Amino acid sequence: MAFVNDYSPTPPPKLSESEIYGPTPYDINFAYPIHPETLANERTKLVPFVPAIHGETYWKHVGSRPDIFRYYPFFFSTLADFLAWLELRIRRDPLNMLFAAIDKTRPDAKHEDWGGSMAGVIGMFNTSAENLATEAAYVVVFPEFRGTHVAKDMVGLLARYLLQLPSASPPGIGFRRVKWSAHPRNAPSIGLAERMGFKREGTNRWLWVMPDDLAAEGTPGRVGDAFSGKTGRDSAVLALCWDDWESGGKEHVDAVLQ
Repeated sequence: MAFVNDYSPTPPPKLSESEIYGPTPYDINFAYPIHPETLANERTKLVPFVPAIHGETYWKHVGSRPDIFRYYPFFFSTLADFLAWLELRIRRDPLNMLFAAIDKTRPDAKHEDWGGSMAGVIGMFNTSAENLATEAAYVVVFPEFRGTHVAKDMVGLLARYLLQLPSASPPGIGFRRVKWSAHPRNAPSIGLAERMGFKREGTNRWLWVMPDDLAAEGTPGRVGDAFSGKTGRDSAVLALCWDDWESGGKEHVDAVLQ
């Protein structure tokens, strides 16, 4: 049997400074409806992350704190790098979304129209529309907001939005599974997920090849492979599913949010 293999790698596109901020007006390009009433409680709200609106504040909180990303599998050294990733991997994929978390209890005089202060980000990634499954990921709580209501509210609001049926009140988008992944040594992340009702399912071994900036948090990889010399890491896997939601999970999250 004759065959050919004409594959050649396509270099990643290089975006101009204007392109990393996306189109104007900003098109979130998202396949599902945004339900503001579901994505908010009295203390916190989640809104789509818009680079021109939220980018500067995001970088002000994290740009000088690379330790925030100690347990993450990737790292951005500049705001431009982060926004290019956001444009290419998130906005241009209609199944992915990044939300900015606004703490409504802390006014921001510079951004009064926000209704509070930006406190972090949380997203949904690796979505499978045909399986009604997604992953809550890139969860970042700014250091100034840790130890408050923000982290639990962010996770609870996103879980409610993802797992509530469209016919429910408030409405959701009716997914069946929400995954949570964390570095096995990231006890705060795993603990937060468990407190919000996520159940530990196991460990994905050698899931990530670590970038050089985060090599210290990995394990030496295989000598001789394509990334010889780079470390790798596992991920602890948890999930909150529709049957968990309907057998007490909803009430648990509602109690946190109220």
